[in-house]
Amino acid sequence: MKFSFPLLTIAAAMILVVGCKNPSTETSNADTSSSTTTGSGEIEVPTNVTIAYVLTDSVISGYEYYKVKAAELTEKGRKLESDLSSRARGLEQEVASYQQNARNLTMNQARAKEEELVNKERSLVQYRDGLLQQMSRDENQLYADVYDHISAFMETYAKENNIQMVLSYTRGGAVWYGDSAYDITTDIVKGLNEQYAKGITPTKSSAPMKADSTATK
Repeated sequence: MKFSFPLLTIAAAMILVVGCKNPSTETSNADTSSSTTTGSGEIEVPTNVTIAYVLTDSVISGYEYYKVKAAELTEKGRKLESDLSSRARGLEQEVASYQQNARNLTMNQARAKEEELVNKERSLVQYRDGLLQQMSRDENQLYADVYDHISAFMETYAKENNIQMVLSYTRGGAVWYGDSAYDITTDIVKGLNEQYAKGITPTKSSAPMKADSTATK
């Protein structure tokens, strides 16, 4: 009887490599002192609209909260990989032992042992799949948290600096060019990290900012 053990080959999958996405912001002052006339009257269009941009990947990769949490996920992945590899090697050794001693077993004993090994292999595969799913959920949650933090901080920053729109500048994105004079990436990263160092997690303006216990004091 053959047993398949693809379990030791998942090391790369278990070590979480969290990719960074840099945010970019474009700031431009556009004088749109125009108006649109409709049948019901004149509608005023905002003038002197200020637009900024951030390098999205740079904001994320430069955010200390993200660095800390990503490192924690990577370490967690390594530990889970080590545990899974150890379990897989143990099962492989048990299979090898059975194959060496199979001739000394009765037919019923051999059948029972094979069934036991098949069940153990199936359980190990399910365990591996569960770990991978958990790591994927953790990674997705990290990105969701980071984007929420950045979005909340950006909203406050924009209001404080009279910016009406902040664009995300990414390779292959909708923005093809932005004058570096309107790039507020450095300010955003600096502000995020200053708040993180104080244990503050940015939240939307409708809610108070809360302390983050993982921040470096």
